[in-house]
Amino acid sequence: MTEEITVIPGDGIGQEVTPAAVEVLEALEVDFAFQEAEAGDYVRSETGEALPEDTYDLVASTDATLFGAVGETAADVILPLRDAVDSFVNVRPATVYPGVDAVRPETDLVFLRENTEGVYSGHEDRLSDDLSTLTRVVTSSASEQLAAFACEFVEDNGYDGFHVAHKANVMRETDGRFRDSVVSVADERGVETEEVLMDAFATHVCLDPTQFDVVVCPNLAGDVLSDLAAGLVGGLGMLPSANIGPERGLFEPVHGSAPDIAGEGIANPAATIISAAMMLEHLGHDEEGKRVRDAVEGVLEDGPRTPDLGGDASTADVTDAIVDRL
Repeated sequence: MTEEITVIPGDGIGQEVTPAAVEVLEALEVDFAFQEAEAGDYVRSETGEALPEDTYDLVASTDATLFGAVGETAADVILPLRDAVDSFVNVRPATVYPGVDAVRPETDLVFLRENTEGVYSGHEDRLSDDLSTLTRVVTSSASEQLAAFACEFVEDNGYDGFHVAHKANVMRETDGRFRDSVVSVADERGVETEEVLMDAFATHVCLDPTQFDVVVCPNLAGDVLSDLAAGLVGGLGMLPSANIGPERGLFEPVHGSAPDIAGEGIANPAATIISAAMMLEHLGHDEEGKRVRDAVEGVLEDGPRTPDLGGDASTADVTDAIVDRL
């Protein structure tokens, strides 16, 4: 049965790394039909809207979406796209790969980030020349849905439990509700949890990342803390992610559009290709996902490497090497 995949390259290096990931997927014996769609800064400059309705509808109807990156219009694109797949969790692994010069080579983390609420809910107001407000939204239902996913994730992947990162000592009502909901679900499932204040986590993970493995976070905390972890494992170019909904998923590298190197053909495609591996696994193609991961790790270890990893190879060179290994 053919599975339909929406491909949105977006802006900047998204136009380079997303086709690289598609090339890798096409090297596999998987029956995918790719449909390319538009979103981002350049689309807004031409049409007046960063996310055309046709793109939103396509993402909401196809089996999965592979997304590149966008620039200034990021909030106008990625937040609605996550809504299109009804995503309730953002899965962000931060692990060190062979051949990558990492600050903390022992780092091996997975962030499970709430994906719909918090300060990203969009409730902002400019009330006067002097005053702006932002309303933070946290519900028990979304927190419990994330917790249920986290419990299944640790059970399926052999972890003993997970940490809950929060700031309930200050944001007592919102983060307090998040913490209580997550811990309650885990207790019911018999899954161990440990709490850590998010600012303390930021210090401890730098000093000794082996203290943590799976970290469950509110929306903003998951965004910031996973980017911090990226600095430990070799940079944002090494972080993939998955936005998971009940039926569909949207898969994207954590890095942005990198306009400073866009068009030079030297962007590191690893994060996007590993995101494609996560997509394969989400769709039930576990063997093919592992093959892609193994091929990427082999190239990272032996080369060629892009300039961000100390090499001089192009995006195409790295992509060709990964395909050759497949």
